[in-house]
This record gives sequence, C-alpha cells and structure tokens, in this order.
Amino acid sequence: MTERDDGVLAYGRRRALIDLMTAMRDLEITEQRGSEGTLVRLRGRLDIDSSPAFRDRLQIALEESPKTVTVDLAQVSYLDVSGIATLIEGLKIARSRNSGLCLQGLQGRIAHLFQATGVLPLFQGPGCADASSELKVS
Repeated sequence: MTERDDGVLAYGRRRALIDLMTAMRDLEITEQRGSEGTLVRLRGRLDIDSSPAFRDRLQIALEESPKTVTVDLAQVSYLDVSGIATLIEGLKIARSRNSGLCLQGLQGRIAHLFQATGVLPLFQGPGCADASSELKVS
C-alpha cells in the first residue's frame, strides 16, 4: 500500500466518523426498560444518515428485551424511507425472536406517511397498543 493509499483510507475513516457524529446529533435515542417491555424514544431526524445508528440500537434492544419493544416517534421531526425500512427490518428481527415491535406517537406527516405506504398495520399486531398510546415503564 502506498502513502497515498494510507491517506485516502485515513480520510475515509475520518469522513465516516464525522458522518456518524452528525447523525448522532440529528437523532437522539433513549431507552427505558419496564415490566411490559422496552420503550425506545426518538427525537430529531430519522433519515438515511441516522438510520444506521438507530438500527444498531434497535437490534440491541430487540435482543435484550424478552417482550415487546415500542418505538416512540412523537418527537421525530422528519422521517424518510430509510427510517421506515429500518423499522421494518426491526419488525423482522422481532418476529424471528417471537417478540413484538410496536410504534407509538405517530402524528401529522409521519402518521400520514405510514398510512400512505400501507405499513402501519404491520406494527399493530398482538401486544401493540394504539400507535398514539403510551407504554408503561418504570
């Protein structure tokens, strides 16, 4: 490997780190565990830049929670198709583990996006409350 190749690789690593830090600034993810499952609250933008970090956190929550994981979208200001794809990927993981992935806090344009794309019923299975209700956590 040449010195130029090392420089290109180092630049690529720095760029990936900057992108990750930007995504983390754009989306805040918090978790609360309770007797009824885990609540993952999102705040900010769930888009192509922040979806990978959210995917990682969601996968961990699904692996650690024996029951339902509920994702609260009430404070999500923007959601794109990559965010929906990440949620569907999480639903697939949950079903393979015989647990649930539910949504709550859908409102405005984000609620309309879920209805217009037809994916909302996927998240309204057994163990899921109405998408606007709260999960009890301790």
